[in-house]
Amino acid sequence: MRAKISYAVTAAVLVVYFVLAGSRGVLLIKAGTPLTVTFGVAVLILPVIGIWFLWKNTAFVRDANRLAALLDAEGGLPVDELERLPSGRVDRDSADAVFARRKAETEDAPDDWRSWFRLAVAYHDARDTPRARKAMQRAITLHKTSL
Repeated sequence: MRAKISYAVTAAVLVVYFVLAGSRGVLLIKAGTPLTVTFGVAVLILPVIGIWFLWKNTAFVRDANRLAALLDAEGGLPVDELERLPSGRVDRDSADAVFARRKAETEDAPDDWRSWFRLAVAYHDARDTPRARKAMQRAITLHKTSL
């Protein structure tokens, strides 16, 4: 719940920023000189990119949470079996061992969104965020095509 509130507050602050930046872009365009119109268009492009990025990330998080809820209802969420260091961080060797199992599971069932979801969690535990995101996107795509 705390993460959802933080995400909502961050998104709201970004939207306010996009509106403020967009209004400045419009003011620059209204000034009418070639230089201010050029800057105004450039300033308007930034909020458009930001809104698109925020929209895509929100959709990704929503879809990943939906898959997590489905997997939880099936009893298939991965169990946290990782060893931790005294600092609380995940032991790298432990994460690598779990990752190897998850990767083999995914290779055995490459069209199963559940195995890709669990692989994404293993990538995340191994601190490989880009691959975790790609694996989760694959899980989302597979789930959508299976409907």
